[in-house]
Amino acid sequence: MYRSGGAVAGGVLLLALGVWLGGEAVLAGEGRTPWIALAALLLVVPVVVAFTFRPAVFANDDRLRVRNPFRTVVLPWASVEGVSAGYSSEVLAGGRKYQLWAIPVSLRRRKQAARRQARDAASDVSGRTRAGTGAQGPLRAPADQHVDDLREQAERCASLPGAQGEPVIRWAYEIIAPAAVGAILLAVLLATR
Repeated sequence: MYRSGGAVAGGVLLLALGVWLGGEAVLAGEGRTPWIALAALLLVVPVVVAFTFRPAVFANDDRLRVRNPFRTVVLPWASVEGVSAGYSSEVLAGGRKYQLWAIPVSLRRRKQAARRQARDAASDVSGRTRAGTGAQGPLRAPADQHVDDLREQAERCASLPGAQGEPVIRWAYEIIAPAAVGAILLAVLLATR
């Protein structure tokens, strides 16, 4: 499983802030304020969960399951045509590109890895293994390493009998429905002031 630790930490902080402010408005608010706060929480909490906790990439020998904010894409390895990381991580399957929200690309981390490789190469001309290199090869940015791992797994598992089939897309109604209800309630409450 691949997941962004920074997104999860940000989600915890955003939810804590939302519960604190929303709870205060519900408990201490007067008039329509508690209802507006509840509608806003009904809108905001699913959206925060969708963009912070929900994104994940699961890989096993049969398939790649990409869980993005508002949909889940199940890709049997035989349907995966490529996995790449440019400015974002993405998988190409069935002629379509799917973003891997759970594997964010950091250009800063790529530059750090490149600088460390250059510094190690310059300081060690004898070919000995130094910090930043090892049995796996030179240090790489995490997103690039994850994409390489997925690419290798796709090549290794594509011919397995359980890895055959077509991509399947499912919308995340458990996120979309409460957010839509919250948005409608908030719009109605604000419009009828």
